[in-house]
Amino acid sequence: MTLLAFVVVCAVVLAASRGFAWGAAGDVLGLRFGADGDRTRVVIDLDRTASGRVIEDGSTGRLILALSGVAAGQGVQGDGSGLVRAYRVAGSGGASRIELDLSRGSAIERRFLLPPGDGVGHYRYVVDLKATGAAASAAARSIPRPAPPRRAEKPLVVIDAGHGGRDPGASGAQIQEKAVTLAAARQLKAELERTGRYRVRLTRDDDAYVDLYRRVSIARQADADLFISLHADAGADPALRGASVYTLSEQGAGRAVREFTRGDNWHRDLHLPGRDPSVDRILLDMTQRATQNRSAQFARVLLTHLEAAEHPLLRRSHRDAGLAVLLAPDVPAVLLEMGFITNPEDERALTDERARRRLMRAVAQGIDRYFQQPAAPVLQASNASASGSP
Repeated sequence: MTLLAFVVVCAVVLAASRGFAWGAAGDVLGLRFGADGDRTRVVIDLDRTASGRVIEDGSTGRLILALSGVAAGQGVQGDGSGLVRAYRVAGSGGASRIELDLSRGSAIERRFLLPPGDGVGHYRYVVDLKATGAAASAAARSIPRPAPPRRAEKPLVVIDAGHGGRDPGASGAQIQEKAVTLAAARQLKAELERTGRYRVRLTRDDDAYVDLYRRVSIARQADADLFISLHADAGADPALRGASVYTLSEQGAGRAVREFTRGDNWHRDLHLPGRDPSVDRILLDMTQRATQNRSAQFARVLLTHLEAAEHPLLRRSHRDAGLAVLLAPDVPAVLLEMGFITNPEDERALTDERARRRLMRAVAQGIDRYFQQPAAPVLQASNASASGSP
């Protein structure tokens, strides 16, 4: 959460009053910026579709892009934000010429065209920039940026014992899933608290039913740094066994954004400026992408520790899905299927206290490793309609 909060704070500071600039009448409507330190997203609003051609790629501190099929109107220029110091839009034959003066050498990570949609009635040509090389590091020292806040508290891990109450989950020969997950959650909590390095909260500590979206709300309202949901798998083939870890799929990420922006004041939950819906959507997009990256990073670390503990894994052990408990846009989250309750060997391991404690110790070690690693790089948001480079 500290990383994500810092990303959003930087983005808000850099994308404030200078981050949105409207031009004169014409096919190029204006430019907007969203930034998070060494990365900046440039959004060019257009009246109609266009194809882009890079003339200068930004490596020397200047980026020039030609957009064919759209006119520049009377042209416009202004101050940029993040990596962009200033911009100009000028006509060039039947095309528009977008010139960006950069604060340091940069590279184009990706560029794509978005058609009208999601409440936006015009086209958007998007360019994602990333600072590069030694020159970027030297220049960065002269650019004032907010310092990351010092964390006064230990990281908060929210552990979700799957199912409960009227929802028993899957059934094995001897036990129901809801009992296995609760026992495992309590043991994982004990393992983490024994280190003295974490604050830990359970979404349920008894045989109670907790709504799926309520589980997500518990983590978000507590400002959790990590959310892990514990489950036991089931299958028609009793020979099938092994653990797997789920993170949010791309389709699920789209669903998460739709769910999150359904209310009128969604931007306040992420402490976004709320001055322009399009800018806030860019910042939400960046936050969502950072969360997915951190979730995937934890999933990889967790699987490494499960394998080192010789816990059986499915052949494809890292999976993705649009599961409800993974939908928080600002809390890294995974769902751990600890094994198949329908497999006799897995069920025996999940119901044996000593075996289950070994498993939870491996999970706790994975959590330790995750918080010791540097943050995963924040990749700018993707879009289903943005496949391929225009």
